[in-house]
Amino acid sequence: MDTVTISSKYQMVIPRAIREKWNVKPGQKVRLIIYGSRLEIVPVRDIKEARGFLKGMSSDIEREEEDRV
Repeated sequence: MDTVTISSKYQMVIPRAIREKWNVKPGQKVRLIIYGSRLEIVPVRDIKEARGFLKGMSSDIEREEEDRV
């Protein structure tokens, strides 16, 4: 677990190991999400990066006729 310090300008440095794992680049946007007493930082990714992420997922499920309009 890494610990960061908030500067007097309310800035923090993301540790190198986390930047490398997330593949975060300078100037990239992140989203801050509050869950109770927890703050989560989520990198904002380009929608084009999501292309094909469900590849190989089976779509062979039984559907009721009412599902199709």
